[in-house]
Amino acid sequence: MPRRSTRNALLKAAMREFLAQGFSACSVEDITKAARVPKGSFYNHFKSKQSLAAEIVSEYGKGVTDRSVLTDPAIAPLTRLKKHFAALNAYFSGCKDGCLVGKFMAEVSVDTPQIRESLRRVLNVWGEELSSTLAEGQRQGAIRKDLPADDLAAFLIDSYEGAILRTRLEKKPRALECFVKVVFSSITT
Repeated sequence: MPRRSTRNALLKAAMREFLAQGFSACSVEDITKAARVPKGSFYNHFKSKQSLAAEIVSEYGKGVTDRSVLTDPAIAPLTRLKKHFAALNAYFSGCKDGCLVGKFMAEVSVDTPQIRESLRRVLNVWGEELSSTLAEGQRQGAIRKDLPADDLAAFLIDSYEGAILRTRLEKKPRALECFVKVVFSSITT
């Protein structure tokens, strides 16, 4: 029987605990208890709860949903955007804990610079992918040109994260559905 990796157990448990409780409410003891490892072993793998959280944000940003559709040149840009947000809606409609990125953005402070930087990197990558798709759609005439693609991308991210928060509060996907309806009726030509 293969030996269980303590580091992986801590990462998986921390992801679950951070999603359920947030960063501040979750302790190292909560994480080690959920991972079923001794508390002292935590510091063999991570310098601090913040360094663990920063690593988890980076991993979460890579894998919640497949964003490869945004860079698929075989699909029209507007269709790429619609498919991307449809996939996000499918995921977050059934996700009772919301988005880890949004949850951590609400908690980030001057005392959590590692998390802040990890969040910036995740949001920058997503923003660049959206902006590139939007700019291509603008060049093709499918997306309005009166606003810069970077501004539209930032607006989409900020609005979507807000819609996820509202969905979590209301326990129904109304806000996610409204996001799609309003955004795609507003950005198209």
